[in-house]
Amino acid sequence: MLKIYTIGIFILIIAIVANAVALKLNIATWYDFINAITKNGNRVFETLSIIDYLWLFIGYPFVLGCAYWLGDKCYSILF
Repeated sequence: MLKIYTIGIFILIIAIVANAVALKLNIATWYDFINAITKNGNRVFETLSIIDYLWLFIGYPFVLGCAYWLGDKCYSILF
């Protein structure tokens, strides 16, 4: 249980940082994407840039996967 909690904390912290960096770089986050879908419907796919798509569907999942890996490694070192 402690392992799952430790990994979850790492994912949460890194996700917050990743979202802050994306906002600073003016790249769409999942929050922006969901809000745009509710506002524009299917037209949302016309409003996003290729960088937004790369971030949302490749970069962000990769960053979260790395956060899992980092949390797992830190748990192994600490416990």
